[in-house]
Amino acid sequence: MVSSLEQDGRTVVLCECFARDGLQHEPDFLPTATKTALVQRFADIGFARVEATSYSNPKVVPQFADATDMLRGLPRRPGVFYKATCANVRAVERAVADAQAGFGANEISLLVSATESHSMKNLARSRADQWANIRQMAGAAGGRFRLIGTISMAFGCSFEGKVDPSIVMDDVGRMRDAGVRHVTLGDTTGTATPVTTRTLFRRLMAEYPDVVPIAHFHDTRGTGLANYVAALEAGVRHFDCAIGGVGGHPAKVRYGGGHTGNVCTEDLVDLFENMGVKTGIDLDRLLSTVEACEQALGRTLQGRVARSGLNPLRTAPYTAPARPA
Repeated sequence: MVSSLEQDGRTVVLCECFARDGLQHEPDFLPTATKTALVQRFADIGFARVEATSYSNPKVVPQFADATDMLRGLPRRPGVFYKATCANVRAVERAVADAQAGFGANEISLLVSATESHSMKNLARSRADQWANIRQMAGAAGGRFRLIGTISMAFGCSFEGKVDPSIVMDDVGRMRDAGVRHVTLGDTTGTATPVTTRTLFRRLMAEYPDVVPIAHFHDTRGTGLANYVAALEAGVRHFDCAIGGVGGHPAKVRYGGGHTGNVCTEDLVDLFENMGVKTGIDLDRLLSTVEACEQALGRTLQGRVARSGLNPLRTAPYTAPARPA
């Protein structure tokens, strides 16, 4: 069955998160011109969605103090969504002001955590307060943006352990009631398995068939690629990733020991393409883009394909398996 999400010959839509989720982990400020050039480059090589920046409080996340300046230098282009993360109504108001000035993001994300402990750590609000905040934010957006709802700790919490899937489903419903039609399930500290991944996404699609599911997994325990294949098999067609596997949590907020980086873009693209899953990414320019990101950060990143090269063997186009009865 051909997915209604396919465009330009893609089987899946990838969101490149290097410039936001990746850079929030970095203690040193990256020059605005460098960030703008990288985001433009991501769009140039075929990413239909790019997480560009965050309207964060610069005192909390200094990396994004230049959000408006960076977006001002980023020309909009047909077929590309530039996303900005918003944590509160003030952030949405900043996004609206930029939009009214003729530039800025055309997609914003609204964040909630599936657990109280993480909500307090990450957002300094209870879940109840954050849900009230989300409703106000969606109203303030005024239909100017595509809204992306993100549910963190959807597969398990480093503070509270197991997360009841029914809580996650209720949160998806609340997002939908707020006017959000794209909802991301976040495996924030890499506790998901292929089994839990398939189960939760299949339940989401069964209970909310009008919601577009997005997978956002971290590779904390080396399970990211396996979980993305499981999500693909469950019917998910939107995936988040970050060049070099960078990011994972804000530099000043720690949760989960050890490596917490995102699923590595170049490794995911290589895997999907060799499964016959069309990503729409220019493979000839992918690894040079990784090099540009490494140069920007001044270090070698986590990706395996950047060191080994792309797999030279290609397969036939991907055929989605039949959904179980």
